Amino acid sequence: MVKRKTIAVVGATGAQGGGLVRAILSDPTGGFAVRAITRKPQSDKARALAAMGAEVMEADLDDAASLERAFAGAHGAFLVTNFWEHFSPQKELDQAHNMAVAAKAAGLKHVVWSTLEDTRAWVPLSDDRMPTLMSKYKVPHFDAKGEANQEFVREGVPTTFLATSFYWENLIHFGMGPKKGKDGRLSFAIAMGDKPLPGIAVEDIGKSAYGIFKAGPEFIGKTVGIAGQHLTGRQMAAALSKALDVDIAYDALTPEAYRNLGFPGADDLGNMFQFNRDFNDDFRRPRDVERTRQLNPHLQTFDQWLAANRDRIPLQ
Repeated sequence: MVKRKTIAVVGATGAQGGGLVRAILSDPTGGFAVRAITRKPQSDKARALAAMGAEVMEADLDDAASLERAFAGAHGAFLVTNFWEHFSPQKELDQAHNMAVAAKAAGLKHVVWSTLEDTRAWVPLSDDRMPTLMSKYKVPHFDAKGEANQEFVREGVPTTFLATSFYWENLIHFGMGPKKGKDGRLSFAIAMGDKPLPGIAVEDIGKSAYGIFKAGPEFIGKTVGIAGQHLTGRQMAAALSKALDVDIAYDALTPEAYRNLGFPGADDLGNMFQFNRDFNDDFRRPRDVERTRQLNPHLQTFDQWLAANRDRIPLQ
């Protein structure tokens, strides 16, 4: 019997990591086993993964030694950080450093690092087309991940850099779903003008990462962008209208208006949409839908995702 290769999954009880855990467990003949890494191994979510067949281990991204123990004996690891938990780019950088050091020490053969662009390569801090945030970032939740890529390069970790896209689940969990205006009409608002936004079902991120691990060394040292579809705000509003059976307009906010919406992180997201709009070709080009489908043959379209999730989308 061939020994299965263990993939250690950081963020296993979260969105991206959870999708990968389920992808591995649903493919018992795929040659991989999964080790779910979590700060809370006694949580309901962790217990559920254990009941499905995952090995559950405790580790903390702020503790490199705990990560090294969690990675020991594994073939590879899926690594992700959660900016929205703490709103600290520096914390993301520190955590990425800890993961890179632990991955090197554990001798991992393949790491998939969930990352995004460092937008300062396109919009330097001196460029006033968009405001500088936290004194040294343009899009903090992008820039720190992109900067952290170098942590894995410096440590010599065999890494695939997985460039993700806008989660369609943001319409459910992040307050980005359709909202009623003062006139009572529903609208869907993003600051993209008429430019398409690459999007994806979060479960498909994990499935795509699994496809990368199954491909072996083919993608080591490369950036792989993934998306389920590239859609304009108008196209997304039309799809929402059809799926929810209610008229939903597209509200094409300016980035400045989005930055001033007043919720935590609105300035970051306003800058993000401006970057995605103003450098649309550069942002979309790596996020190839057909290549994503090759990694994940079950890749969902927005319509398919809506059909499965329409009842979860709040109409505020």
